[in-house]
Amino acid sequence: MMRKILIPTDFSENAMNAIRYAVELFKYERSDFLIMHAYADEVYDHDTTVSRQALEELKVATLKNSDKELSKILDDIQQISPNPRHTYETLSVFGTLVDEANELVDRENIDIVVMGTQGKSNDRALTFGSNTLQVIKYVKCPVLAIPSESSYTQPKNLLLPTDFLLPYKKRELKLLSTLAKSFRSKINFLFVSKYQNLSLRQEDHKQFLEDCLPDLELEFHSVASDDLTMAINKFMIDNPTDLLVMFNSRRSYLEHILYQSTIDKIGLQIKIPFLIMQNLQRY
Repeated sequence: MMRKILIPTDFSENAMNAIRYAVELFKYERSDFLIMHAYADEVYDHDTTVSRQALEELKVATLKNSDKELSKILDDIQQISPNPRHTYETLSVFGTLVDEANELVDRENIDIVVMGTQGKSNDRALTFGSNTLQVIKYVKCPVLAIPSESSYTQPKNLLLPTDFLLPYKKRELKLLSTLAKSFRSKINFLFVSKYQNLSLRQEDHKQFLEDCLPDLELEFHSVASDDLTMAINKFMIDNPTDLLVMFNSRRSYLEHILYQSTIDKIGLQIKIPFLIMQNLQRY
């Protein structure tokens, strides 16, 4: 099967870093990369858009520049990682990032979106830039966010915090399974709770996880705490971790922190690639 990967870009170094990471991560798989630049905000926010004619002229100029920059990216990829398993398509779209990403995810049946945690602003005080945060919150597709300081290393150790309350979906677990098998990775499940015993529902969900991830090295860790953020940070300090995986679903821990206006005050210190599995209904 061909894996379909969407990579939004704003032509920043952080965005290029995410592209480099993606082509390495999926180098063993037949993959179709769609590299997209959405430029409506560039046009509407520009100082010269004071008349309809100026707007139309700027749209033409911005499209031309976008196509030129996307062509450069293709040249760079061929220099970095020529791979007969990979095909590439570029797309300049006059629209907003979230709207265009959602439309492409549905139309092209995209498996995963890959992007930098930061764009051009590169505000190191923030965990996520505004565009990345919007994609994570509103695009109904797994999202792999790459921090600017992350250079590619094989993801041998994966961390997946869970309360075993989620009804996991086979599509997302298949993506996780494929990644783990490609690199013979170990998946560490981190259960954080004040209560150590699992309910029958939690036991069933844990068993479903094991059934959907056969022939993989799974390790289950249990921490007695009511502070999940602290437990995740401590685990990543104490144990080698190459990729953090979390599910975004209704009433989940991740949904709670993503929908706070002060996301960076919660203290989740993400210095490694972060895979967000969107366990939400696609419309």
